[in-house]
Amino acid sequence: MDKIVHYATTEFKEEAVALVREQGYTVTEAAEAVGVSTTLLHKWKAKLEAQLESEELSDEEYEELKQLRKEVKQLRMEKEILKKASAFFAKEMK
Repeated sequence: MDKIVHYATTEFKEEAVALVREQGYTVTEAAEAVGVSTTLLHKWKAKLEAQLESEELSDEEYEELKQLRKEVKQLRMEKEILKKASAFFAKEMK
């Protein structure tokens, strides 16, 4: 396959690495899919993982993250309830 990427943005690199880390692709499969060499993708992956390790959350940040996720879950549930209620009342008014 022709290698088409000569300069890659940070976003492109993160998306390519996400294919491996989150989507279950092998490095070879992901590299082929995005048009870069496996060596280059290995370098991007190692660099991103090193950055992620250095950006670990403090205990306070972790607790805040847990609380925010809990709030998001609650709000999504409330949103679904309201959607169902509005659909129910819309039927009743017809």
